Amino acid sequence: MSFSRSEAGHKTSMAGGLRARLLRFGALPVVLVICIVVFQMGNPRFLSSANTINMMQQGVFLMLIAFGQMLVLLSGGFDLSVGAVVALTSIVSAQAMVAVSNAYPDSQWLPIAAGFGAMLATGVVAGLINGFGVAVLKVNAFIVTLATASIFKGVTLVISQGLQVSGLPRDFVYGIGSGRFLGVPMSVWLALPVLVLIYLLVHHMRFGRYIYAIGANVRSAVVAGVDIRFYLIASYVLCATVTAFSGWLLTARVSSGEPLLGGEFPLNSIAAAVIGGCSLRGGEGRVFGVFLGVIFITVLANGMDLLRIGSNYQMIVLGIVLVGAVVLDRYRSGSGSGSGSARR
Repeated sequence: MSFSRSEAGHKTSMAGGLRARLLRFGALPVVLVICIVVFQMGNPRFLSSANTINMMQQGVFLMLIAFGQMLVLLSGGFDLSVGAVVALTSIVSAQAMVAVSNAYPDSQWLPIAAGFGAMLATGVVAGLINGFGVAVLKVNAFIVTLATASIFKGVTLVISQGLQVSGLPRDFVYGIGSGRFLGVPMSVWLALPVLVLIYLLVHHMRFGRYIYAIGANVRSAVVAGVDIRFYLIASYVLCATVTAFSGWLLTARVSSGEPLLGGEFPLNSIAAAVIGGCSLRGGEGRVFGVFLGVIFITVLANGMDLLRIGSNYQMIVLGIVLVGAVVLDRYRSGSGSGSGSARR
C-alpha cells in the first residue's frame, strides 16, 4: 500500500514537472521539430551543413539581442530601441575604424580596437539614457524606448547623412565578418563568452536574483532592500551594450556601416524572448527558453527563405507568431498564478 502511494506521488510529481515545463516553454519544442521536418521535406538543403552554418551566422546576432532583451523583460520592462542602437553602433564604429585607418594606414588591429571602443561607448550611453528615463524619471518603458529609438535613428541619419560607411579594415571584414574557426563562424565564437556571462548573471549571481525580484514585485524588492534604480539602469545598460556588440559583429558581416541596419530586431527579439518563456509582466523567464525562441525564429525565417516565401508574407507570419507569443504569455500567467509556478 505504501509502495502504491509512493508510486502515485512519483507520478503526480512527474505530471507536475511536465505541466511546469509546458507552462514555461509551451509547445515550442514540438513546434520547432515540426518546422524542421516540414522545411527539410520542402527543401532537402535545409539541414545541409552549409545551411546549418548559415543559420548559425544569421541567428547569433538575434541571439545576443534577445538575451539582452531578456534582462529588461525580467525587470518588468522592454526595449524598443534595440534596432536603432544596432544602426547607430554600425555607423559610429565604422566611422571610428575608417578614421583610425586613415591615421594609421599600416595597422589593421588598431582601427578594429577603436571600433570596439566606439561600440562599447555607444551601447553604454544608449543604455544609460534608457535606464535614466525608466528608473529615475519613472516614465513607462514603452514611451522611453520608443522615443529613444526615434532619437537614435535620427542621430544615425544625421552623422551618416543617410550613406553607408565603407573602407573598413580587411581583418575586420574577412576575419571577424566572414572568418571561421574549426568550421564555425568567428562571430559565434566571439558571441559565446557574452552569452555564457549573461547565463551566469541571470541564474547564478545576485544581479539575476534582484532583477527577478524587481520584475515579480517591485514593492517587495524595495522592502527587501534592493536598489531598484541601480538594477533597472544596469539591465538597460547591459541590454544596449550587448545589442551594440551584435551591431558591431553585424557591421563586420555586411562589410560596411549601414544607417538602416537592424530594423527587424525589436519585433524579433521580443517575440523570441516571449515565445521562450519570458513574461511581458516581468519576473519570469529562463536563458534556455530564450535560446529555443531564437532558434525557432531563425529556423522559421531561414526555412521560409528556402521555400521562396516572399518577404511580405514572412512579415505576416512573424506578426502572427508575436501575437501567438503574447497569447501564450497570458495563458502562462493565468495558469501560473493558480499553480504557484516558480519565477526562476
